[in-house]
Amino acid sequence: MSSQNEPNPKKPTHTVYFVRNKEGIEKAEWIKTGVAWEHSDHEGLNLSMDCLGQKVSLTVRKNKPKPE
Repeated sequence: MSSQNEPNPKKPTHTVYFVRNKEGIEKAEWIKTGVAWEHSDHEGLNLSMDCLGQKVSLTVRKNKPKPE
């Protein structure tokens, strides 16, 4: 059941990982730190992350060329 009060009622389209290299181990450790939803215009993402015990929301947008 979905509500209009939910910021992102759809399922996430991406998963966010922190990739940590360990000394002496060839393969990096991938730690799930959050999820992301692609914008309907495909120009960015909304991220919901858990960083050091804090919930963090971020928005990422594609860079657009500035007029000269």
